[in-house]
Amino acid sequence: MANVAKYNREDVIRKAMLLFWEKGFNGASTRDLQQAIDMRPGSIYAAFGSKEKIYSEALECYSKEMSNILNKHIEEQGSPLMGLEAFFRNVVIDRRDSNPSEVCMLVKTLSEVNEQHPDLLELARDLLKRAENRFAEILQQARGQGEILPASDTAILAKHLQVQMIGLRIYMKTSGNSQAVSELISSVFKAISIK
Repeated sequence: MANVAKYNREDVIRKAMLLFWEKGFNGASTRDLQQAIDMRPGSIYAAFGSKEKIYSEALECYSKEMSNILNKHIEEQGSPLMGLEAFFRNVVIDRRDSNPSEVCMLVKTLSEVNEQHPDLLELARDLLKRAENRFAEILQQARGQGEILPASDTAILAKHLQVQMIGLRIYMKTSGNSQAVSELISSVFKAISIK
């Protein structure tokens, strides 16, 4: 029983996620990781195997948190489209000062990690595709409830919203203009809504 893990794995992964989201895969050193998750290098590698493995779990954690935030807003708004818009506002504007980075961790991964880490590239792409698919499901619900045109191609709209989300987060980072970003979000959703 001497080798029983003395840490909460979910807590460790979340702390690693916040560090990697802020500094990126290459920017976070082993020392940074040690300090963020309060584990020694030997324990980190015994528990996770490699920096890539803990980073993979951190990406999954990030994706799950974003999904939970989205689901919460849809439930609170009682409308698929209004919930999606509230999610955009929350992630892009409301959380900008509390998040480790204004840029999506998945997009940050794709812009930083190269072909030396194909598993991380594939995972980041897969998680972005999952988010896009979730947007499409929500838009299908919105179409079913008469919030968007019956002829709307929800797969294309979901791609459009994915691009908008990435762009809005980058624009917020570069401009710092919450009012302009709020107006842009309104225009994105006004363009697809029939109400």
